[in-house]
Amino acid sequence: MRPSPVPAAAGVYGWHFKQPPHQDLDAGRLLYVGIAPRYMANRTSTQNLRKRVRYHYRGNAAGSTLRLTLGCLLGLELRRVGSGKRMTFGKAGEAALSQWMADNARVCWIERSEPWDLESQLISQLDLPLNLDQNRHNSFHGRLKELRAQARQRAREWPISS
Repeated sequence: MRPSPVPAAAGVYGWHFKQPPHQDLDAGRLLYVGIAPRYMANRTSTQNLRKRVRYHYRGNAAGSTLRLTLGCLLGLELRRVGSGKRMTFGKAGEAALSQWMADNARVCWIERSEPWDLESQLISQLDLPLNLDQNRHNSFHGRLKELRAQARQRAREWPISS
């Protein structure tokens, strides 16, 4: 595995894209922010910026709300996998999404020991159309929520993929 410039530290990360994932979104501007680790009152998270960013680039839609959103916006077909509870874009769809992200996605970050406060501030003060949590005020929120719900509904109508 190549060395990563992303630190193994807590913080906030932001995503922008050379080519936007939807025609109503602008290229080259911040569209989504996330944190690592997330706030956990009862236990300590092992997540950090490096692990989370790597998962967004190479994981699957079941473990990354960013990948789920991007795949839905790009028109990839969501499918039920495994026991049928998890939903991903399947091997080919996830590979296509990873390639699209490698070509278009850019990530930036800032280290913060307790990143959840900064994430809330950013979501409330910036136009971040790909964030759903804490972001009902965004004009893209309803459309994105509906698009993701439709993708999940279609996936439930298909048999479980291997």
